[in-house]
Order: sequence, then structure tokens, then C-alpha cells
Amino acid sequence: MSELRLVVVGAAGRMGRMLIKTISETAGVRLSGAIERSGSEVLGQDAGLLAGVGTLGVPVTDDPLAAFVAADGVLDFTTPAATIAFAGLAAQARIVHVVGTTGLDEADLAKLEAASRHAVIIRSGNMSLGVNLLAALVERVARTLGPEFDIEVVEMHHRMKVDAPSGTALMLGEAAAKGRGITLKDHADRGRDGITGARHAGAIGFAALRGGTVIGEHSVIFAGAGERIELSHKAEDRSLFAHGALRAALWGHGKKPGLYGMADVLGIAAI
Repeated sequence: MSELRLVVVGAAGRMGRMLIKTISETAGVRLSGAIERSGSEVLGQDAGLLAGVGTLGVPVTDDPLAAFVAADGVLDFTTPAATIAFAGLAAQARIVHVVGTTGLDEADLAKLEAASRHAVIIRSGNMSLGVNLLAALVERVARTLGPEFDIEVVEMHHRMKVDAPSGTALMLGEAAAKGRGITLKDHADRGRDGITGARHAGAIGFAALRGGTVIGEHSVIFAGAGERIELSHKAEDRSLFAHGALRAALWGHGKKPGLYGMADVLGIAAI
């Protein structure tokens, strides 16, 4: 079987460099393209040198479509606007689009859904096995416990993260809402300040902490009368997200167009 040809968009970013490094270390895949925005100071540089893994013979360019048509998949941990643009190009090229971008709103998700009619799109707020298993556990616990248990999602990330709550926190909130048979949109409590009054019954609360170099920590708290259940995950190495993205690309190659999640890739159903 030939190697899967992958493009990394946002190649100069922290995750972009990690993706390039992970591809270079993984059998069965190879880097075929590296994309940065027009005007970037890294354009023309070798992507391998940029990622600190030696020369790979793949220069960084600002022409995603040309790279996509010569590839089997694209790995995308960029921004919502960039991801939507890349989704349209991936649909034109009929390649796998792995989306780890967070901060997507409902309009963005609708555009991804439309693009998935022509491309395999695998989207997740988190690409790790542990977090996806955690989401399945959260759904099960929320389904089992009654409404007398309040649900709070607490997350912490490094000081440079620009969106809150994190995509993973929202993913866990969606799992809790699904377990309760409610919609997160109608029950999320995403900010408390001042005299807020008593907690709203049935709410799913979120708290976002930012500081230092924390890669990602998430906890879902089920707080009842006299007892609490806490389910947590701590990411200790950013490479776990890159490995998950590669696993998703390999899984998606040859699949029918559609919008998939990491639970599909990992074969994790609700527990």
C-alpha cells in the first residue's frame, strides 16, 4: 500500500509543526504539502526544517488548492474562517479533511455539513483517545443520574488560547446534554459574574481558566446532595492530538463522503 499523502495547513503554528514532526515519524504517511497564509515569513522554507526534523523537500506555500489536488488528506488545526475555506477546497479535491479547529459556530458547522457531501470530513473538539472515552463516560453518567445532580464543566489551557470554553469543554457539554436528553444550546451557562441568583435547575455550567503553558485539562463534575462525581482528563503532550489526527486521516481514506467524529474513528459508542 502506498503512503498516504497529507497536507498540513497552518504549518508554522504550534500544532502545524507538531503535525509535520509526527508525520515524519509515522509509517504509512508522508508530508506532501505545507500551507501558510499569504505574506507569511516562512513561505518557501522547507517544512521539515521549520518543524525541526530535517529537510523533507516540501516547501511551505500559500496555494492550498494545488496542494490538495495532489494529496489524499489535509490536517487542519487553524481558525474557523480558514477551516471553512479549506473545507470547500477539500470538497473540490475530494480528499479527507481532518478538522481539529475549535471555536466553530453553528453557521460554520452548517458549512462543514454542506462540504461533507463531497468530502470525508472528520471533526472533533479533541483528537485524543482519552478525551473521546471521557465523553462517552460523561454521556453515560448524565443518563444514569437524575436532575438532582448539577453538571459543571471546568477546563484550563495555556495563556495563548483565544477561544473559551474550549472545543473539548463544549464537546463534553454536548455529551452531558445528550445523556440528559436536552440540547446544550438551551441549557448552557457559560458565564457567571456579580449577583447571579441561585443556580438554574438543569443548567450545564462552564468555567474556563487560562494561564501558563497548560496543554489542556478538563473535568466534568456531577454535584449532588452530599456527594460529587468528577471525571477528568489531563493532556501532558501535544503530540497525542497529532497522533489522533493521523489516525483519523488513515481511517477516513476510502470512506464515503460524510461528516464523522473521532468516536467513529476509534469505534467508541456511548458506554
